[in-house]
Amino acid sequence: MDILQIPLFSGISENSFSQMQTYRCMRRQTFPRGAYILRAGTSVREIGVLLSGSVHIETIDVWGNKSILSSLDTGKIFAETYALCKEPILVDVVAAEKTEILFLDLQQLQNSASRNFDWYVTLLQNLLCMSARNNLALSARIFCTGAKSVRGRVLTYLSAQAVQQGSTDITLPFDRQQMADYLNLDRSALSRELSRMRREGLLAYHKNHFTLLQLGK
Repeated sequence: MDILQIPLFSGISENSFSQMQTYRCMRRQTFPRGAYILRAGTSVREIGVLLSGSVHIETIDVWGNKSILSSLDTGKIFAETYALCKEPILVDVVAAEKTEILFLDLQQLQNSASRNFDWYVTLLQNLLCMSARNNLALSARIFCTGAKSVRGRVLTYLSAQAVQQGSTDITLPFDRQQMADYLNLDRSALSRELSRMRREGLLAYHKNHFTLLQLGK
């Protein structure tokens, strides 16, 4: 993916991007599937920008129970709140597939000299917008896990995905275990409910592809 097509750098010219690079605030790194990009408790001064692949934002409690808070794909950013607030990260960031990350050192980029350039305000505006979108994604998960029943959580999640993807034929970013982790459900309970919903004609699915049926019923 062309870096300047990433929303974080929207409105920034090639010359301006080259100026940013002179601050030596960027580095690239590739991670294999399943690799930890950031671990909870790590002090963060860089934000991550996905150049390719995807990551899961996860948390594990002291008893070893894992929850997936969100899934981010190419062009998205992560760890921006922790980097801006200079706080240790409270979640794990894990590569969901082979992933290339551009790390951007905000502390290095926010020195007094950089504030004189036009790209500085543009970058901060883009960062604010993308950070707000990440917060919306976390809010969406709260809606999903707020339902008391297994079916309620599944319906809320699939309905939200249908709206986001603009279709009743949707592809989820999770396999079945990851979907259970996202919805904070036991995998077997999720599988049983999905099977019941398929028998009732509410949906059809194969792996992570779902078709929603009998809408409005």
